[in-house]
Amino acid sequence: MSNPCRICVAGCGHWGKNLARNFHALGHLHGICERDPNRLREFSGRYPQARAYTTLKAALADSDVEAIVLATPAEHHASMALAALNAAKDVFVEKPLALEWEDGARMVAAAQRNNRILMVGHLLRYHPAILRIQELLTEGVLGKIEYIYSNRLSMGKIRREENALWSFAPHDISVILALLGQMPIQATATGGAYLQPNIADVTVSNLLFDYGVRAHIFVSWLHPYKEQRLVVIGSKQMIVFEDSRPDHKLQLYDKRIETKGGVLEAAKAEAIPVSFDSTEPLHAECRHFAECVQTRKIPRTPGEEGVQVLKVLQACQRSLQMSGEPVQVASLQAQTLQYL
Repeated sequence: MSNPCRICVAGCGHWGKNLARNFHALGHLHGICERDPNRLREFSGRYPQARAYTTLKAALADSDVEAIVLATPAEHHASMALAALNAAKDVFVEKPLALEWEDGARMVAAAQRNNRILMVGHLLRYHPAILRIQELLTEGVLGKIEYIYSNRLSMGKIRREENALWSFAPHDISVILALLGQMPIQATATGGAYLQPNIADVTVSNLLFDYGVRAHIFVSWLHPYKEQRLVVIGSKQMIVFEDSRPDHKLQLYDKRIETKGGVLEAAKAEAIPVSFDSTEPLHAECRHFAECVQTRKIPRTPGEEGVQVLKVLQACQRSLQMSGEPVQVASLQAQTLQYL
């Protein structure tokens, strides 16, 4: 890159601190916006070259700021992103893009109207292992995808403003949509709230796609151990990405079904480790956003993709509230984006 971007990170809490670290390492951290005075003082000491802002309004009023990175609570994403886009700033929003797909559509419209970059932080889409799976699909190694499932489990950070579905599943939904290249027809979801009323700690979502392709997503922040696993079953081979493993995170399995005495049997296949780049996903994601700001290219995860993920999340949430009744995603998908 030629000249550094002038990026301001808004929110330096649980995840924002990691974004600030990476943009600083890339030479793009121009400012920090944080309303907690003690935290602002801490980060100003850590990054003395970065300008300090106590409010987003102050950061947006600074003409030197080119782009805003939002690592704030999800309920503030839409209002803050709209303010930044209307102030002619490029915007990176941590997942989820918003809490309603209609708000996401407003954000997309504001980005288009102001000729600004809008990118959503679906981190898994920047993971080298996911990029390798996409390469194997393109090369025909896996064949046609028949089934996908993902587990994202931990005894993790428990939130008050969103349930486990909205906290954990956006990454996996984003990857599943990218691998299949289509939206699901139908979604069903069930779950349970054990720690706080009406905030699900555990959910299982099932997605039905064209030609009988299915996917399911199991998420929980009430689990005794950490597990991050994505399994893709193809017509030729199967691949497993297990990010919680210490090594051999990506493994390929042959898919051979044999007939013995008129009975179908699955031949036991040995795992073949698949190598991939060791780049830190968050570093790659931050670098990608800076490149988009500089070159004006469309991000890998633009606002439009964020809206699609929100539609699936909302369909799952609606089903969850109806105790697992199927919800037709097409009823959301077919609605005209009146804000565009």
